[in-house]
Order: sequence, then structure tokens, then C-alpha cells
Amino acid sequence: MTDRRGADRAGLDAHGVEHGFPHREDVRASLTALYRRLGPAGVGRYPVSVAAADVAPSPGEDPLLAATRIAGTLVRHLRLPEARMVVSFRTMEHAATVELAAGPEYSVELNARFSTRPRDIGAALAHEITHVLLHRLGLGFPDTGRNEILTDVVTAYLGAGWLLLDAFRQDGAESQKLGYLTPEEFGWVLAQRAALFGEDPSPWFTGAAAYEAWRRGLAEAERERRLPPLAGAAWTARRRYARDRRLGRAAPGAPYAFTGGAPATAVAFPCPVCRQRLRVPAGRALRARCGLCGTVHDCAG
Repeated sequence: MTDRRGADRAGLDAHGVEHGFPHREDVRASLTALYRRLGPAGVGRYPVSVAAADVAPSPGEDPLLAATRIAGTLVRHLRLPEARMVVSFRTMEHAATVELAAGPEYSVELNARFSTRPRDIGAALAHEITHVLLHRLGLGFPDTGRNEILTDVVTAYLGAGWLLLDAFRQDGAESQKLGYLTPEEFGWVLAQRAALFGEDPSPWFTGAAAYEAWRRGLAEAERERRLPPLAGAAWTARRRYARDRRLGRAAPGAPYAFTGGAPATAVAFPCPVCRQRLRVPAGRALRARCGLCGTVHDCAG
């Protein structure tokens, strides 16, 4: 897992941190892939996020013992088989690495700085242990970059990734960010999870930067749930949608696509929950049921 703490790079903020939603398509594809692999029942096995008290070092606790204990908590949370935890600290470029061999134990190496700053041990371990889960599920993408995004998405969506966003801090000249998603993308995935399970993660964030990223991700997720042809769309968006349907073609960048001539007889759009593409008749109000995640959505036609 990467750890970006202050590099000056084009397109990034003054602390070297990328913001916004540059990985939007890969994040959506990751969510769809998770639902295709686990199904709605499998995703539903993770209704409660890991508790902050269970993944925080105790005052005076030895960092290695804390890391081993926290790793065990995350293994159980992610419903992996119980096995011996082998956690160690090592000087390295990245925040952490994990061994994906088929052996009976879990082996994770953490950056040595976590031994003196143990606050974010849980965040680093959450990403690496999710790698183990994906490996055992046989779920992955062909290239490394998309796989790391998939890992962050799954970590957050299954209830452990709020730790990664909470590890995002910007204080004066110092900055820390763990993971491959932007802070706002973490917020978006957590908002998707919150809508599904009725969770409110906002009390769990210990810093202003993480909380603000959560709020921005939440705002984007709520905006997407109000896009046509969904019934909750704003009047101006519905008017634009109706015009596009009469013409039989969507404007560039529109969240929907038409087929069937002019006016269009069918519209395709992403499921607000799993992002699977849905296709329904256009021109009338109806309820669309997603065949992948099973959720039902009111459409204005």
C-alpha cells in the first residue's frame, strides 16, 4: 500500500495529495465486481463496520502486540479463516505489504514508522488483509493499479476502510494519506455503504481533513442518486432528460444512454447501488429492479 506524505507533483495539492474523483470508472467497476463475486447476500454479511475501539492501540500497549491483536480483529471482521498472525515492522518505502501464499498463516509487514506512531496501524492492516480476502475469493483485475483501487473499494465497502480515510491528515506542512483512492473517493464509497446499511461514519473521523473528504464524497453520492431517469432528479435535470429522450440521444457526459429511435423507447443507466447497467423502457414512470444487487429504484421515465 502506498503512503504519500508531502511530494510536490503536478495536479496535486500543496501537500502532494490528489483530490476529487479521478478514478471514478475504476471505483464503479470495483463495486460491480464485488457484487458479482459475493452477490447481495454475501455483501449483506458485513452490516456493521469494525469498531474504533477494537482497532486502536491501547495506551502503553507494545506496538507489535497491538498490531497482532488488531490484525486478528480485522481477519475476523472480514470473515477470513482464523489463522496465526505474523506481523513485523520493517524499514520500507510503502506503508505495508502482505504475503499472499497459500499457507495457513497471515504474514504482514508494516513500515517501521508505525512502531513509533501506532495510531494508524489499523488503517495499514485493513488494506493488506483485504488483499488476502480478494486473493482467496479469486477477485481481481489484470493490472496492479486497478487491483489496488479494487482493494481500497472493498476495504471501505465491507466496513474496514473508514480507517484509511481517518488516516488522512493535513496539518500545516505535514500531510499523510494512505491508500490509492483520493480522500473524496473514500468518502464516496463510505457514503454508498452508509446508504445501504444505514450507518453514519461521521463520528468516527478524528481529523478535519478526513471529515471534510467524507462530506464531499457523501455530497457526490447523493447527487448521483438524484440523476435521471431516477424519480428524485431535480426539475432542470428531468427537463433536459425529456428533451434528450425526444431526440433519441443523450448529451455528452450524460449518466444515461438511449436506444430505439426518436423518441427513444429504452434507456440504460447505472444502478445507484452496485453500478451495474440497467435498461428499462423510456417515457413512463416505473420501478426498476437491479438483477445484480436486487435493489429497486423508482424511475420517472
